[in-house]
Amino acid sequence: MATRAIDNRPMSSEQRRVIFASSLGTVFEWYDFYLYGSLAAIIARQFFSGLDSGSAFIFALLAFAAGFIVRPFGALLFGRLGDMIGRKYTFLVTIVIMGLSTFIVGLLPNYASIGVAAPIILIALRMLQGLALGGEYGGAAVYVAEHAPQHKRGAYTSWIQTTATMGLFLSLMVILGVRTAIGEAAFADWGWRIPFLVSILLLAVSVYIRLSMNESPAFQKMKAEGKTSKAPLSESFGQWKNLKIVILALVGLTAGQAVVWYSGQFYALFFLTQALKVDGPTANILVAYSLILGTPFFVVFGMLSDKIGRKPIIMAGCLLAALTYFPVFTALTKAANPDLAAAQAANQVVVTADPSECSFQFNPTGTVKFTSSCDIAKQVLAGASVSYENAPGKAGTPATIKIGTTEISSYTAKGLPADEARKKDAEFKKSVADALKTAGYPSKADPAKVDKFMVTLILFYLVLLVTMVYGPIAAMLVELFPTRIRYTSMSLPYHIGNGWFGGLLPTTAFAIVAQTGNMYNGLWYPIIIAGMTFVIGTLFVKETKDVDIYAND
Repeated sequence: MATRAIDNRPMSSEQRRVIFASSLGTVFEWYDFYLYGSLAAIIARQFFSGLDSGSAFIFALLAFAAGFIVRPFGALLFGRLGDMIGRKYTFLVTIVIMGLSTFIVGLLPNYASIGVAAPIILIALRMLQGLALGGEYGGAAVYVAEHAPQHKRGAYTSWIQTTATMGLFLSLMVILGVRTAIGEAAFADWGWRIPFLVSILLLAVSVYIRLSMNESPAFQKMKAEGKTSKAPLSESFGQWKNLKIVILALVGLTAGQAVVWYSGQFYALFFLTQALKVDGPTANILVAYSLILGTPFFVVFGMLSDKIGRKPIIMAGCLLAALTYFPVFTALTKAANPDLAAAQAANQVVVTADPSECSFQFNPTGTVKFTSSCDIAKQVLAGASVSYENAPGKAGTPATIKIGTTEISSYTAKGLPADEARKKDAEFKKSVADALKTAGYPSKADPAKVDKFMVTLILFYLVLLVTMVYGPIAAMLVELFPTRIRYTSMSLPYHIGNGWFGGLLPTTAFAIVAQTGNMYNGLWYPIIIAGMTFVIGTLFVKETKDVDIYAND
């Protein structure tokens, strides 16, 4: 076959440019992702200042989430265009929309200047960015894969996966550089706009390079033969033979890949800072070390997938995650905050309460006012990041917190005058804090006792699982679908998996922890999803590494 003849050739300058041009868009994606996430508190003050501080922050996070929610719709819109008019021009449109949406945030007047129009425009820009992103990744994966030799697609497309780390470092460097140069006060006032504005340079380079690129060979061949799809949406999702592959790609590949990715690179950081109380700078540095060590393995596993197959590596990553998350995160506790681990082992915390007066504890803004004795007890423990067990109490009796051998009665705030409620709250919190201190529970991780080597090693393992599931995924998704509807078909399961299953992981895990009281229980979400993907993927998803995508029509 013609494709076999080019298998052993070194990467050409044209192929290097294809990978570089495609990867820039993914760098852009993650640059904006980390940028907006890191500056969410400042954005809340700038654009949602008409609300109280708690509501402003949650609305800023909702604006952030809007970009995730619309990604699958962008996959449909731009996937359709990519399959009808070509990869190159659709690919160009998505990065222009994505780049300008990020840049304009830096120019947008704030709430004080134009009132409610400011947050409305901000959310609209986030949704535009999310829509474009829905077409960006699929375009990058398809474009690179269709330029790659038959048996090097895993290696070539895996370079795209490394760019999340580059986007993270780029955003951190720009934010840190601007903050250092102009000072914290000026940065909070107007300097936060600079990281958004400088993104125009990345956009300019991306557009310049993409304009000089050629259309992918597979699409050119298909177009020359008159085989382009006239209705890619109905072909992709209206015909069961392809729709079943889309569904399998979602539940048997991308859902598990997404939760492992978010667990290794986001939830681990959240767990370090929130549950284990490691200071932010130290946690960020240790995560950065693990990313530096782990990033080359995206390419390692991409190359390995060309030899042994995509499916075994992705399934192994999901299985290892499902089997090892609990012991690994327990080990992370012992390494990062040994005092907390020792206190948990020696003095368990138990909340005994009438179940009928316990409500759902998910309170991300801290603005919900709990009044029952059960809710107050749990809120105080959650505020101190203390894991606890629940035990049923007698109806009508106030909740109690048992810390080791010390038992503290909670109180009911309903109907109490404000002054008395504040007094009881202060007394109760002091009693709990004193009991926790006596039982050895630390208020924060002792920097001198953080085993940085072991923490980095554990985080590296989590990132290694990320590289296993993410390194080969682009090549496998491309190979699952025929050329005529490839862009449309692969983009949707990827963005539902990563935008919804993965994007909802922090919120879902946090809700589980808040409700159950156990800081490890949030891991059930990625474990169940990864386990589901392993079972379905192993049984029903076919290996694709030997598929000839030129003949796959």
